[in-house]
Amino acid sequence: MPRFDSDGLSIHYETFGERGAPPVLLLHGFASNGRVNWISTSWTTFLAEEGFLVIVPDFPGHGQSDKPHDSARYPAPRMAGDMARLLAHLRIERAHVMGYSMGARVAAFLALAHPQKVCALVLAGMAGNLIAGVGGAEEIARALLAENPDAADIPAWARGFRQFAERVGNDLQALAACITSSRTPIAPEALHKLDMPVLVTVGSEDGIAGDPALLMPHLPSNAELLLLQGRDHMNAVGDRRHKQAVAAFLKRHERRCFP
Repeated sequence: MPRFDSDGLSIHYETFGERGAPPVLLLHGFASNGRVNWISTSWTTFLAEEGFLVIVPDFPGHGQSDKPHDSARYPAPRMAGDMARLLAHLRIERAHVMGYSMGARVAAFLALAHPQKVCALVLAGMAGNLIAGVGGAEEIARALLAENPDAADIPAWARGFRQFAERVGNDLQALAACITSSRTPIAPEALHKLDMPVLVTVGSEDGIAGDPALLMPHLPSNAELLLLQGRDHMNAVGDRRHKQAVAAFLKRHERRCFP
């Protein structure tokens, strides 16, 4: 499996599609990994068949990448730096970037820090809470580290994160370090600086993403919103309408970067 060194960590990634095709960088959510978020949901197959080169990394602390237990390694801007180095490692000057949930936060920081690298930006599974912040980090960390995750002081929803993390096979201590530092909010005024096309996609029943109406006024005036009716934070990812809309959006903006 391909890997590269990023600021002292070994980062795992996979690619799908033809080299030379317009690249799309897909960034997974917290406690997931590239395979669970993008490969098993057929995003990689779909986008490769649509003519894209698809790049799927595992964030630090996830999947087959290194898993430090130091929370200083997980702020979203720092993980955005890992993704910029991945593009440099692959000798890709510009790419479409799509992130889901935590991945959307990292994608936004990547676009703000390296706008010349991001052709079009898709913020999926994350809306108003991109700027309002997402609560519950302490409860999730406590559930991840607890000897008895069924203890009365651990909320059932926090136990759900642990159950998912264990099912995926992650390092619970690394995830606890990640959750306490990765949810860096973005200042609303910073989003006005984005100069690339932006698409926000969110399930209508997604309580984790936050209200799209809170986010959209702070994005460029031509930013688009896709509301996936009847979908929540877990099942919006693999919705075929989701894939089709994202592919159409990216193709509309190909000539901007890939004439």
